[in-house]
Amino acid sequence: MEDEEINSAWFKKGATLSDKSARNEFGLTQKEIIEGIEDGKLHYRINSVFGNPYYKLIRSEVETFVVEKYGSNYLREYKIKTKLAQTNKKLKKLKTQVASLELRKAELLANLDDLENDD
Repeated sequence: MEDEEINSAWFKKGATLSDKSARNEFGLTQKEIIEGIEDGKLHYRINSVFGNPYYKLIRSEVETFVVEKYGSNYLREYKIKTKLAQTNKKLKKLKTQVASLELRKAELLANLDDLENDD
């Protein structure tokens, strides 16, 4: 990346991400991020939120770093696996909600039957 591109990337919306986001989105470890910084492959700035420091990284550099380290299919595979895990989690939650609603429905129907039988 050219110096001018790097400087402009710091100010573009979505062009940067935190080290935590890089770990979540790309499956990197903190050690790998630090190695990338030390090797000069990742530019960074230190920011802080509520007194907690973090590395701010350039997204395109992180993507290039991941492709170089793990290959071009890694990103696609990781994103698909992440989305699959999220979908499974939502499905599990919805199944629990459906079961709870089915129980509530049965209770209400039983109450309705009791009222009709009392008449």
